[in-house]
Amino acid sequence: MEDKELVRLAQEGDKESFGLLVKRYETKVRHLAYQFTRNNAVADDLAQEIFIKAYFGLSKFKGQSGFGTWLYRIGVNHIKDYLRKKPRELSLEIVPEDTSDGPAREMEAREDSQRRAVVRACLQELPPHHRIILTLRDIEGLSYDEVAKTLKVSPGTVDSRLFRARQLLRKRVVSYLEKEGRAS
Repeated sequence: MEDKELVRLAQEGDKESFGLLVKRYETKVRHLAYQFTRNNAVADDLAQEIFIKAYFGLSKFKGQSGFGTWLYRIGVNHIKDYLRKKPRELSLEIVPEDTSDGPAREMEAREDSQRRAVVRACLQELPPHHRIILTLRDIEGLSYDEVAKTLKVSPGTVDSRLFRARQLLRKRVVSYLEKEGRAS
């Protein structure tokens, strides 16, 4: 069943339909929250709060955008509120990868993990508006139009903000590597 039909039924009071929407989007919403908090427990809590907000705000959904875009907008706003109220914390949860293919694979996995950790650390240092646009586009994989609808800006604005955010992230990564003595 399509999102539109599930939303219509949920707006009419069918809780099962909303449950299907939750199942359809729970991984994406939780992943969005995790990208900003780097904490599984907090991401779970935020995702639950986002779905509660969506449930109680469902009557306001008019279908002018897709349900997923509307839900992401709620999610981004809720996460921004959470981050604004919470002191900045930096967590670099690095999950070791499978290194069963020998020393070469182990070294490659360790280097890849280190690269991701550096990018995550630098991403966490960016101002929230840069972090949000990079997360939606480059990590979550939303299209320019979806990002534009989520943030309520034009696709051209998404393009220019994304360009500036990527530049800033690149500068932070280079600066970080220079401090660590690893820049080339």
